[in-house]
Amino acid sequence: MTSTVADKVHAPLPFEASNDGALLINGISAASIAARHDTPVFAYDKSVISGTIASLRAALPKEIHLHYAVKANPFGPVVSLLANLVDGLDVASQGELELVRSLVGLEMPVSFAGPGKRSAELAAAIDLKCCVNLESIGEMHRFADIARQKGVRGLAAVRVNPPFDLRGSGMRMGGGAKPFGIDDTEVPALFAQWPSDCLDFQGFHIFTGSQSLSAQALGEAHANALQLALDLSEFAPNPPHTINMGGGLGVPYFPGDTPVDLSHVGQSLRDTIAARQSNIGQAKLILELGRYMVAEAGVYLTRVIDKKTSRGSTFLITDGGLHHQLAVSGNFGQVFRKNYPVAVARDYVAKGPSFERVTVVGCLCTPLDRLGDDMELPLADVGDVIAVMRCGAYGPTASPSAFLSHPACAEELV
Repeated sequence: MTSTVADKVHAPLPFEASNDGALLINGISAASIAARHDTPVFAYDKSVISGTIASLRAALPKEIHLHYAVKANPFGPVVSLLANLVDGLDVASQGELELVRSLVGLEMPVSFAGPGKRSAELAAAIDLKCCVNLESIGEMHRFADIARQKGVRGLAAVRVNPPFDLRGSGMRMGGGAKPFGIDDTEVPALFAQWPSDCLDFQGFHIFTGSQSLSAQALGEAHANALQLALDLSEFAPNPPHTINMGGGLGVPYFPGDTPVDLSHVGQSLRDTIAARQSNIGQAKLILELGRYMVAEAGVYLTRVIDKKTSRGSTFLITDGGLHHQLAVSGNFGQVFRKNYPVAVARDYVAKGPSFERVTVVGCLCTPLDRLGDDMELPLADVGDVIAVMRCGAYGPTASPSAFLSHPACAEELV
């Protein structure tokens, strides 16, 4: 694979370069993609997404069913591509549910998680044949009432707040007091009230955390989640059809990050399944991944509209910013801001000899709007395209797009 400037401090990137060193996204120059849009634009490489799924399939045991968490990137062409590569989809709103059903029809398994589902959303889940991950006893009764009114049995799983979390995760979703799911100690009481006349129990959803790069921690979390689901199955109205063990696989965004060892994760899951095979029965074992499936495939392309020096520091000012890609600015979960991989698109494989230290900023009137802070890049000037890597997840829909009323960005599956 091509060695780039960003590879000096970041994990290797999945993109190639042209003969003259320019960035290629699925064989197409980033400059040409930027030219056919009014920058900024998110470009998603379909070959990288397909390759990521293939790597997961090769590394994980055959018993694992892969689900895509749509919230990571709900761009229609991306969802359609992934629907042909995975075994199910997971949504977090009625909008996402209606999107996926418009794209994949009613046959593909879809589940719906979220701690605050409105009654209209619960009704839509029934109409669109979606399994609701129940997050409280109150939600169970509301869902049951809606199902009775419709004269049908709703599909329901129980989201459990476990007593453990995912060690080293960037965002902890389990352990301690959480708005997500039902405390494991309360699940027996929920099952004691289970309305079997109108809710069809499907299984368990146990999500402990996300963005972990430790294969050992991931293995422990998956094993703990599976064992907890099996223990709670003793109280359920029927054996679970599905056990969603969450995901948690992290993406190496920052300098010094090491990619997850998929082979280790896969072997750990094989050992976990083998030790519990007799108790698993016919339950489908699910890994629900979002970020991991799409992050590396995405590039945020933004054009330099000004270059200036202030008290000895050089700034590249672009037409993009945190209103499209909040995470890159460091304002989406980072405690201390760190740089994503950034490149000058025409000089992706820098042949030098000219480099400079620059800070890449967006067009917003706030000091928070930084895309790359005090980093070494090949010489760039007004009109050049800056490429920010690993931007395939939590981009436009996770950013304050209305902030300062700048135009929306374009998106393209390449």
